[in-house]
Amino acid sequence: MLTTTQIRSLKPAARPYKVADAKGLYLLVQPSGSLLWRFRFRKFGIEKKLSFGAFPDVSLQDARKARDEARNQLEEGIDPVEEKRQRKLEAELAAKTTFKLVAEEYIQKIEREGKAPATIKKARWFLDLLDHISKRPIASITPHELLDVLKRVERRGHHETALRLRAFAGRVFRYGFATLRTERNPADILRGALIVPQVKHHAAILEPAKVGTLLRAIDGYSGRPETVFALRLAPHVFLRPGELRQAKWEEVDFAEKVWRVPAERMKMKQPHAVPLSKQSLYLLQELRSLARQSEFLFPALHTTRRPLSDNTLNVALRRLGYGHDEMTSHGFRAMASTLLNESGLWHPDAIERALAHGEHNKVRAAYHRGAHWAERVRMAQWWSDYLDRLRIGGKVVRGKFRKQA
Repeated sequence: MLTTTQIRSLKPAARPYKVADAKGLYLLVQPSGSLLWRFRFRKFGIEKKLSFGAFPDVSLQDARKARDEARNQLEEGIDPVEEKRQRKLEAELAAKTTFKLVAEEYIQKIEREGKAPATIKKARWFLDLLDHISKRPIASITPHELLDVLKRVERRGHHETALRLRAFAGRVFRYGFATLRTERNPADILRGALIVPQVKHHAAILEPAKVGTLLRAIDGYSGRPETVFALRLAPHVFLRPGELRQAKWEEVDFAEKVWRVPAERMKMKQPHAVPLSKQSLYLLQELRSLARQSEFLFPALHTTRRPLSDNTLNVALRRLGYGHDEMTSHGFRAMASTLLNESGLWHPDAIERALAHGEHNKVRAAYHRGAHWAERVRMAQWWSDYLDRLRIGGKVVRGKFRKQA
């Protein structure tokens, strides 16, 4: 049997040679001077060799321990060479199936499926927030580890972000499960583990007289033309602030008196048509005469290549004296929804379609997609006329509530 002193005294030769230890373990002495541990054994009558590394990185004691483990495997019917190869493959696979790599693959998938650029950008932002687990093999991530990351976000007061982050992680794990990279979804186990914040409704003015005061204040606003026209148009078209702010001229059909918003710009990812009242058409035509050679209706201040920033309209409302708890740019939709429903003149489904609210019943959604258009056209004109009467302080005559079908 070898000793460490004997090993250190070994000299290289012109050709590789072997120095035996015991029970199949030996050193292969290379011409370069490298001393490599090898274990020789037979399996099904075939001689095989197993490498344990180089001396002195692997000591004599460690080499003998590795040999004994290999001999135990042989006694159990396990081929140590195949076992080592399998462990290496598993390690390589784990390196290729980190959470980050699976998440990147998932993001590429939904991007090819046509998800909006904003959705892709948010997904990458969520992935950055999961940096603490991103380099781990996805199959080895435990619920405790994921919860720790989510709680870090929650402790900073970002409750809604933590909830959405758990949902994103869950989608990545489900994709990993579907592509055979993991057998579990830790995010599912964590349902109910995070604080659910109270829903904050967008502040809105809902009293007709106060709506008139707001509209008169908007008429007197002296900001940039793009901001003025966005504020004046917002009450008429029922669009969400982002859908209005990012509008492009190619979407507006003056001849057909309709504004067609593509699916990728809509919250519900369904194309949406807005019937344009005479007042809306007038505002759009006036705005077009002031256009700054931009594809956007409301280009930003310093560049025509981008639309107004997302907080521009809210800032304008603050300058008009309306606090964030009184009125927001999103509040124009709540205003329309409340007053149209209170009028009793219009079918609730027509109002919902005008607001582009999602329909949870897919069959009903398909049925109603083209429904109520004629009523929506009449409603758009009635609503704009109604706003005009409120703005000039005229008397508003309310319709009687009709029976629901």
